[in-house]
Amino acid sequence: MTETRKLRVFLCHSSQDKPIVRELYQRLNAEGWIDPWLDEEKLLPGQNWDMEIEKAVETADAVILCLSNKSVTKEGYVQRELKFVLDIALEKPEEAIFIIPLRLEDCNPPRRLRLWQYADYFPASGREVAYKRLLASLKLRQDSLDIQIYGNILNKNASVGELPDNKLGVKTIYFGKMEYVQVPAGKFLMGSDDIEIASPQFEMDIPYDFWIGKTLVTNEQYESFAIDDGFSFRTKNGMESLPVVDVRWQDAQDFVRWLNKIYQADLPLGYVFDLPLESEWEKASRGTDGRIYPWGDEFDREKCNVHESGKGNITPVGMYAPYGDSPYGASDMAGDVWEWTRSVYRIYPYAESNGQTKHNVTDLLVLKGGSFFNLAKNARCAFRNRARAENSSDNLGFRLVISPKK
Repeated sequence: MTETRKLRVFLCHSSQDKPIVRELYQRLNAEGWIDPWLDEEKLLPGQNWDMEIEKAVETADAVILCLSNKSVTKEGYVQRELKFVLDIALEKPEEAIFIIPLRLEDCNPPRRLRLWQYADYFPASGREVAYKRLLASLKLRQDSLDIQIYGNILNKNASVGELPDNKLGVKTIYFGKMEYVQVPAGKFLMGSDDIEIASPQFEMDIPYDFWIGKTLVTNEQYESFAIDDGFSFRTKNGMESLPVVDVRWQDAQDFVRWLNKIYQADLPLGYVFDLPLESEWEKASRGTDGRIYPWGDEFDREKCNVHESGKGNITPVGMYAPYGDSPYGASDMAGDVWEWTRSVYRIYPYAESNGQTKHNVTDLLVLKGGSFFNLAKNARCAFRNRARAENSSDNLGFRLVISPKK
């Protein structure tokens, strides 16, 4: 029987290997069809460590055993975890891809693991090949379990304004290794009376459902476009999950054009990929209750990357999920980097239909979200900034929407 869900993958590792395992977690999570389990991401305060890890292993579709000289020689918890994984493996069919040993450095795998072919996630120059082989094994596991990826849920014949009903409890869809969350049609409060550039507050009606990127577009996702389009942008190792920055408005539009060329045929009828309107972005960030920040009315430096958070630079997408997410599940909508919209800056109140997306060279375009460099007050959902289309900056990126073609 076909299941519609992500492939559950448990990451077994030593705490000393956390940095490289965290980077692997972020890459797997960005694939869209994999739900990786990492203790620091999944365990909540007060949960029983042993019980939750055993539960995660028991429900996993595959386990990646991250091997290093530290993990194979260290006595204690990691060996207990390994023994439990091996016990679960005995319950699986012999041909099942369940245990995937992954060497993080040159080391001798434990004798009990020598039945399984391992992959080498080193040296750094060969890591990309190893990662692709790892994905190939996980895809085989997914196919053997008859798991359907979320992107296939979309009803191509849905009419404009009528995205598929969420009958399966699935709130996200995936295209091009990017995850999108649903924002329903309806009214919301836009702007704020106590922000001069965003006042007065007024009621805005968006008469259609749309989907917005759960995260900003990353370096890795942008690189796929760059390679296909024939220009020299390349991602440095370890920076794949950071939001792409230093992109002009037209660069973002070129990415949109490329994505529509590949995936538009799979979207509901009349829908396209685009940069968000200012109103779409703001509703996705604050919901319908007029909240100040995506998570509520009180500022919390632990839920975003702004000046007060003390990071001093951009952070990987999704780092503050789920606690810093918006009511619809969108991440990083407060801080990290400013985000392009396709709305021309106009004094409030206005109607989006009143020429807001038709701009001249001299027009200013609305930016939303604040950045790591800015104060918390600039990361409020209602706050607006603006820039000319030819501007770029190391704290300016973008996310996408799937919305009706205008």
